[in-house]
Order: sequence, then structure tokens, then C-alpha cells
Amino acid sequence: MPHILIGGRIHEAGLDLIRATPGIRFDMVDDMTAPTTLPLLEKTDAILVRTQTLPATLLEQAKNLKILSRHGVGYDNVPVEVLNRRHIPLCIVGDANSSAVAEHTLMLMLALAKRVIAYDRETRAGNWRFRDSQEATDLDGKTLLLLGFGRIGHAVAKRAAAFGLNIEVHDPYADPNVVSNTGATPTPSLHEALPRADFLSVHIPLIGSKAPIGAEELALLKPGAIVINTARGGIIDESALAEALTRGHISGAGLDVFVTEPPAPNHPLFCHDRVILTPHAAGLSKECAMRMASMAAQNILDFFQDKLDPALVVNSAHTSLAPAGR
Repeated sequence: MPHILIGGRIHEAGLDLIRATPGIRFDMVDDMTAPTTLPLLEKTDAILVRTQTLPATLLEQAKNLKILSRHGVGYDNVPVEVLNRRHIPLCIVGDANSSAVAEHTLMLMLALAKRVIAYDRETRAGNWRFRDSQEATDLDGKTLLLLGFGRIGHAVAKRAAAFGLNIEVHDPYADPNVVSNTGATPTPSLHEALPRADFLSVHIPLIGSKAPIGAEELALLKPGAIVINTARGGIIDESALAEALTRGHISGAGLDVFVTEPPAPNHPLFCHDRVILTPHAAGLSKECAMRMASMAAQNILDFFQDKLDPALVVNSAHTSLAPAGR
């Protein structure tokens, strides 16, 4: 009888799928690293985890682990090398959160370009003359540079096109023909594309410790550019971004993710009024939370029924999709 350990609270839709499946047991914990979790790990066949980091030592204690399902598409919180060595598949939720994150990305772009927070603040303060400041800018005719063209990057491009943005894409792994067929322009050189960008939005996984967008890359952006990160904290150097905002080279930034979550109260970006910050919530609309929980749970159920979609397994080259002993 397979036992599932769920790390973090998930939507009832996912739990209902598990409850409705005969022969499946589960436990749900808020902290996977808590001492009280150890006895559960020892009998765990599957782990479903949200955003908390799973130490390699923790996975090693799950001797019967056969599959790990991420409640999302990123997996930098999972020690993939341990799973590869043990031939354990790691699956993600595919397109479940693409539309929600893409909408959040466009929301940040629009709010920053139109200076929504400033206009709202001045209206409430009775400063009607702020309407003459002409601080708001249009998206139409501007250039959006997408760093990464996976499921979410593709979804952002589709929506951004409706606002009349010229879209450039830098992604060495994307088929240039696929990019071009969406109406976007593939650009092989990030450093050559940055000076053309009015908006930069990142949609890549975090690999390694060096930020792909650091002080050098931010300095190359067109003066007055707006920077968006709804992917992973650490892709953009937060200190360098704060400095670029202070100097006025960057006119605005929208971040849904941070290196440390939650960020410290004295985070350097908190003092900038041209920054919009959200608590890693881009993929947590009501509908998206339901889709992600359902798919994350379904992936585990499908695995034990020998019908897990290989396209949702990120380490398929190192694993078998059949439960051990079957």
C-alpha cells in the first residue's frame, strides 16, 4: 500500500484525488525537516513537495522512496543528484501554472509602466494635478526581451503580443523556428539584445550560484528599462538591481521571487517606490493552486498505475517510470 508524504499545504482538489484512490495512504507536514517527520520518511513511497528545500540527507532517509512530485515546475529546492543516483523520477506539473504566472508577469509590467501605485497614492492624497506628471508610459511599440522560452516564457510572449510589444527571445535551448512562429524574434546574443530592451522578463531555472543577470547585464539595458522576475530568486542580482534603481538607470522592477524567502525586513529593494514586490504568489491564483495540486497528486497516482507521462519527468534519462518490483 503506497504511502505519500506531502510537504506543505496543498489545495483540497489534490487531496481529494488521493483520498478517492483505493490503497493509498498519506500524511501532510508543514516542515519536512522537523524531527517528527523522520518516522514518516522511513515508510514513504512518494513525496509531494511545494517550495521548501529538501536536503540530500533527508532524501537519503526515505529508503523506500520511488517518486518525487514537485508542486510546480522549478526544482532547485530538490537534490536532483540524489534522485538520479537512486533512479527515482522527479516530475513537475507541466503547463498547470503557465497561464497564472504569465498573467502575473504582464500585471507587473503594466503596473510599473503605468505607475499604478504612484497614481493611486497621489489620488488618495488629493493631488489631482499628478495626472499632468505624464509618468506613465505605453507598452505599445516597446521591446520586451524574454530570457527563457519554455512553457511560461511562451505564454508571456503570446499575451505580450496583444499589447503591441516587439518581442525578442534569448534561449540557447529553444528552436529558433518555434520562436519565430510565435511572432517573436530569436536573438543568440544576450549582451547584444539587452541595450534594445525596454522590458526584461526572466523565465529560466536557477543553475549554480552566479546570477545570470548581474551588474554588467543591468548596465547594458536601455536607460529607463523595467525588469521583471517571476521565475526564481537569484536569477537577478538583487543588490545590483537595487543599485541600478538608485542610480536611475532602471526605472522599475517587479519581483515575485527572492534569494531568501521571505526576504529580510531591511531588504535593499524595500526602500524603492518604483518596485512592486509579491510573495512568490504568481502561480497561486485559486484556479492555479487547484490545477497544481491536482496534477502533482495525479503524477504520483499515475506512477503507481504505470501511466505517468514521461514528458513530465525532468530526469527521465536517469530513472525508470515503473514502480520498483513491478
